[in-house]
Amino acid sequence: MIRVVAHLISKPDSIDETREVLLGLIGPTCAEAGCVTYELHQNTADPTDFTFIEEWTDDASLDAHLESAHLAAAREKLEHLLAEPADIRRYKLVR
Repeated sequence: MIRVVAHLISKPDSIDETREVLLGLIGPTCAEAGCVTYELHQNTADPTDFTFIEEWTDDASLDAHLESAHLAAAREKLEHLLAEPADIRRYKLVR
């Protein structure tokens, strides 16, 4: 199992548009082979702070997701909405 934490910071004037783009990823991503969990969270103290918490069956499934058309389209939209590049990290359970 591969776990992913994807942290994204919206520009303050783009919060609603950023949220809509990110919400649009959930349906297509959950339908992908290997997707176990794909949850979007928004920081209650800082509404510009969004985080996806994901679980994938394996690296190959996650790699396919990263190359998907819907993610590429979202990246293009997010390019002008985010304050900084996304911080995406992969984790494996140690114990």
